[in-house]
Amino acid sequence: MDAVVWVVLGVLLGVAEIFTTTLFLIMFAVGAFAAAGAAALGAPVPIQALVFAVVSALSVAVVRPVIRRHARSALETGDQAFGVEALEGATALVLEPVDTGRGLVKIDGEVWSARSYDATQAFEPGERVQVIKIRGATALVWRDDISSPGELPEAKR
Repeated sequence: MDAVVWVVLGVLLGVAEIFTTTLFLIMFAVGAFAAAGAAALGAPVPIQALVFAVVSALSVAVVRPVIRRHARSALETGDQAFGVEALEGATALVLEPVDTGRGLVKIDGEVWSARSYDATQAFEPGERVQVIKIRGATALVWRDDISSPGELPEAKR
């Protein structure tokens, strides 16, 4: 019976981890499953609790620093950015009018929904914008003030 309680606790902690995505509760779920194993082997409740505490603490102390080290962004580590992180700072082409509520842009050949990063700016199709941030599946964009190669800044006006 004790093993079932520990398994249920482990599953609950695992499900809670899905909602928090911090990779912290999963360490306690591992401890609960270890305690379930101890209970299945016939260990008394105080030993089960000790197994839970020790395995959870070791998981937090050993595994968590490794996860945190690998989870740092490419900007922090100086590595090559990838995924949506690589899109931040990219130039995009406006396909449909972009304002603070809606719009479409093309970034590196892919069509993204977009919103203006600055509420006072709106962009028309054909304009070039810079991707400031990706929030979910939406690119927050800003006016691209960088001239194209060979184009004089005065020619943009």
